[in-house]
Amino acid sequence: MRYLIYFSLLIVFAQCGGTAALQEYRTHTVEKGETVYSISKKYGVPEQTIYSLNPDARNGIGTNHVLILPADAVVRQDNVTFKSHKVRRKETLFSISQLYNVQVEEIKKYNKDLYSRQLKKGERIQIPVYTTNTATSNNSSGKIDEPSNSEMGQHTVQPKETKFGIARKYGITVAELESLNPQLDETLRIGSVLNVPEDTVTDTAVIENDKFQLYEVQPKEGFFRLKVKFGLTQEEIVALNPYAKDGLKEGMILKLPKVDEIGLTDEIRVTNLENNIVNRSKKRIAVMLPFQLNRADADTLENNKDLIRNNGALRVALDFYSGALMAAEFAKERGISIELNIYDTQGNENTVRDIIARNNFENVDAVIGPLLQKNVERAANELKKDGIPIFSPLSNRDIKISSNVFQTIPTDKMLEEAMIDYLAEHSVNKNIVLICDAKKAAQKSALMEAIPGAKSVALRDKSFLHVKDIADIISEFSENWFVLESDDPVIVSNVVGLLNGMPEKFKIRLFTLDKNDAFDYHDVSNVRLANLGFTFPSVNKRFNHDDKNAFLVSYKNKYGVLPNRFAVRGFDVTYDVLLRLATADDIYEAHDSSIETEYVENKFRYSKKLFSGYQNNAFYIIRYNKDLEFEVVE
Repeated sequence: MRYLIYFSLLIVFAQCGGTAALQEYRTHTVEKGETVYSISKKYGVPEQTIYSLNPDARNGIGTNHVLILPADAVVRQDNVTFKSHKVRRKETLFSISQLYNVQVEEIKKYNKDLYSRQLKKGERIQIPVYTTNTATSNNSSGKIDEPSNSEMGQHTVQPKETKFGIARKYGITVAELESLNPQLDETLRIGSVLNVPEDTVTDTAVIENDKFQLYEVQPKEGFFRLKVKFGLTQEEIVALNPYAKDGLKEGMILKLPKVDEIGLTDEIRVTNLENNIVNRSKKRIAVMLPFQLNRADADTLENNKDLIRNNGALRVALDFYSGALMAAEFAKERGISIELNIYDTQGNENTVRDIIARNNFENVDAVIGPLLQKNVERAANELKKDGIPIFSPLSNRDIKISSNVFQTIPTDKMLEEAMIDYLAEHSVNKNIVLICDAKKAAQKSALMEAIPGAKSVALRDKSFLHVKDIADIISEFSENWFVLESDDPVIVSNVVGLLNGMPEKFKIRLFTLDKNDAFDYHDVSNVRLANLGFTFPSVNKRFNHDDKNAFLVSYKNKYGVLPNRFAVRGFDVTYDVLLRLATADDIYEAHDSSIETEYVENKFRYSKKLFSGYQNNAFYIIRYNKDLEFEVVE
């Protein structure tokens, strides 16, 4: 049955949801002063061709607007000379192209090995210098725009100074400071000399008063949103930051009164956003998933069975897609107008980049996906300048959370800390016993620090326990809470079996900070785990098959089966995004870290991370009960 669902979804996507077959194009980022006419002359491409590839260009183009051009379009030139450039640490082709005001493709053209490899620190590459007016768009001499030392100053790093403080002192963003100093490390070295603007806007790069902090202005963030977040009026913000009198811009560094955590509050309000809908204007959502349609056969089910059977990413994408489609239907029933555009990333980072380059994302309200970490980072980087929010739906790996990224899954560290807090809070009159293998030394240390009275049992040489090992530690008079930290299925099987075999006079529960695959090992019985009241932190809960939840009923009516966790995840993430957009003008304004939303299996409470993006802080503590059901403990 599920193969038929997958096949039908592939057909639906291929017929009405997918993007057109990729053609070969290149892009041009519009620079100040450029027009369609000047660009057509620059590349030798007819204006009509540019307009046909970029219909919105008829309404005008502006700085940083990205135009699609034919792949064979190259900068016209009568003569070219070269400047040698020595690659410095952290430099990229993009940063070098910006430094010398040339296209990345032009650099590759004269350094052909860069088509197949990355830059190397210390190597020298040839930078083309064009000597005709058509070589550059806004340089009447036809010569390359090189950095002007006369407009630059230098700053020597002092103790306690940070990149944020230095950027604030000179009225630039951190990104601009890093662009001026490609060799800049994450940790500044005292005495380092940095390139900076000649003029300063504040007297110091250090905030001596510990009642203040530095804050980075986020995309589309104005004085109103800062007032909502910090309770400060525009006049109060400008009084602390006089250079902000002309308005805020993304990346600007502000000095603001310190709060415990940006945007966080102790009061959490579980909210049904269906009751708060005020904005029913069309919501434009882009969903990026690895359908790998180029490998599918739209005509034959049999030919696709092997592809679906052997491709886990495809199955996950189709399940998630089915849930997202259902979320769109639910939102429409609430009167929310939706334009849902689906893109096949093919699981490829370059395809993600091409999708963004060849489609107009300017009016997109939110992007859901891609699935893979590197692809999320690529999409976030490409869309950051426009402030378009990216929701990472499934990966909780260490993603570089840009200011426009919403990480929908709590981190493993967050889950660990939550479980430790739960154990510490409920440890009174409990006999806490730790069983940790050698790889879990950090977790053991954290547990011992949080629960000083906890006891520890060492595993034997062959990584197993015998009943004698816990005989002197287990208590007959208080509840015994065993905390098992291991990702070795043999150890987990041994400990679970041992604890189940203890006499009934002992009250025993089993906990872990990380329910990994070892607890799903075939030799680890669910019945035995349930007997121990196995308790663990989790991103999601499990729906009850007897629930009459509207989504579960609708999904089964449509597809003939109940949804799996990826389909539920697709529904929960997409429906939450749509409802948040319907409660405000945009997703950033809808952000309120005191609000927690909950759906079929997942809940969401986003907090703004300082100088970074948004992190979901909502999760569950789950217990496996004796009815072999998962119940929410907290």
